[in-house]
Amino acid sequence: MKHCFTMLDYPSLAAVAAVVAEGSFERAASVLGMTPSAVSQRVRGLEERLGAILILRGVPCRPTELAGTLCAHLDRVRLLEHDMAGALGGGVAQPAPLTLRIAVNADSLATWFPQAIAAFAGQTGLMLDLKLDDEAHTAQSLRSGEVLAAVTADVRPVQGCKVTALGAMRYAACASPAFVAQHFTRGVSVQTLACAPYLRFDRRDRLQARWAIEAHGAEPAGPVHWVPSTPAFLDLALAGLGWSMHPLSLVEPHLASGRLVELAPCHRIDVALHWAVTRLHTPSLRHLTEAVRQAARQSLVP
Repeated sequence: MKHCFTMLDYPSLAAVAAVVAEGSFERAASVLGMTPSAVSQRVRGLEERLGAILILRGVPCRPTELAGTLCAHLDRVRLLEHDMAGALGGGVAQPAPLTLRIAVNADSLATWFPQAIAAFAGQTGLMLDLKLDDEAHTAQSLRSGEVLAAVTADVRPVQGCKVTALGAMRYAACASPAFVAQHFTRGVSVQTLACAPYLRFDRRDRLQARWAIEAHGAEPAGPVHWVPSTPAFLDLALAGLGWSMHPLSLVEPHLASGRLVELAPCHRIDVALHWAVTRLHTPSLRHLTEAVRQAARQSLVP
């Protein structure tokens, strides 16, 4: 089916975007200052004009692929309008505060990335909507148009985007002294790793497996605690729940104080990170990219 995009109804598209962002017609109506029935009429009217479903009704409401494409287009239009208004100064009415959506992995957000976004927000006054995902999968949010930029470990080209190397995040395998005394009295080996409990962030987290394969030739086979939080990962390692991989910048003070023990000090692993950003020639995205690159230069391994 072909869709005509020559005359997009932007107020209706804004209603679609609000439903997608908020997850329901009621919350979208609150954000837009309208009634839920008015939001529904705008969405339905745009669907009828395009001859396609945009919102999959449910709890929460979800966008179709076409809706995702349209919402990404609206994000770009809003960003261009925001930067144009800034360039024109007092010649035009200032737009409402703009929110940029960025995908980032949890370990970056817990370490170096706050420095970048704090500098950017302070310089531009823009708001941020951060989507957390595994660094190997953040680029997918960029490909789908859900975000305008992403910190990613995926080096594959993203159509319409520029990808820049940032550096690497270095990880160390650590555990508490009590945990090491209980589970690694005979040293760290394939045999002891087969019994020792360890922590994983989620089902896509392969850091512990990568470390064990590189250091000992086999994946860990011990029981797993699932912990989808970088701060909790560290807290639970300190409490002796299991061994796990941590950004070296986070655990260095604990290693120095003896609260954590590194399982193999001679074997650390690096995860190369990249910055992927949509190719819109706007001052806001240039400022964001420079802030990210500056923070990465100060914190990541070259």
